[in-house]
Amino acid sequence: MNARTLVDGVATAQVSADDRGLRYGDGLFETIAFVAGRAPLWSRHMQRLTEGCARLALAAPDTSMLAREAASVGAGTERSVVRITLTRGSGPRGYAPPAQAQPVRIVSASPMPEVAPDCYHRGVRMRRCDLRVSAQPRLAGIKHLNRLENVLARAEWSDPSIAEGLLCDAHGNVVGATAANVFAVLDGRLVTPALERCGVAGVARAQVLAWREDCAVRDLPMDELMRADEIFLTNAVRGIIPVASLDDRCWPLGPATCVLQRQWHELFVMERRA
Repeated sequence: MNARTLVDGVATAQVSADDRGLRYGDGLFETIAFVAGRAPLWSRHMQRLTEGCARLALAAPDTSMLAREAASVGAGTERSVVRITLTRGSGPRGYAPPAQAQPVRIVSASPMPEVAPDCYHRGVRMRRCDLRVSAQPRLAGIKHLNRLENVLARAEWSDPSIAEGLLCDAHGNVVGATAANVFAVLDGRLVTPALERCGVAGVARAQVLAWREDCAVRDLPMDELMRADEIFLTNAVRGIIPVASLDDRCWPLGPATCVLQRQWHELFVMERRA
């Protein structure tokens, strides 16, 4: 399937050169997995998008309109990834937002990326990134367009056998992976990093927290993570992927990860049957 794109509802792949999303990263995006025309995590994506609009003082788009456009660009495909991008639109030079902003929405569909089945059974290799994620509570949690930290972190390695990089903040607390959230089992309890200062609060993370209300959300120092009984990553498109190794430390596929993988699979299977 070739990528199909709508800009403000019009079939085109072009935006203005003075768009503030291009100039300053002034906007938001969501990357949504669709199976048989349905998105099991749609409401969570819309909730985060609405929260992001409030944080950036952007007019929130009509979610029913977004649903129609997402269905249009993904029509005729069994499995696709729909990206919704919202920018503040065009404006004059300078950081000051235009007084009467006209947001631009971009809705595009691409094929679902292939993930080797072994990743879900044997797990993936990770490495620690040198880059430290900066703290900015105003932007923490939302998926804004400025992802330069993730780009620079991902550029730190080219070994295809390493699937992800682990990101920490300036204090050595785990934030997440370059494109996923992190969970660990410590002394029998599920733990995931708090994201009030930095990081992206993923919708797959939110789904796991809904399933496991006993999960501790707190600062997670690196030395604690390395003592975990099991570690897994969550991503809205790739699902729940166990971590087999981080640097020189290795882990087997753990029972908590297996249970959540089954719940994730059932969520998407039931959506396909609906």
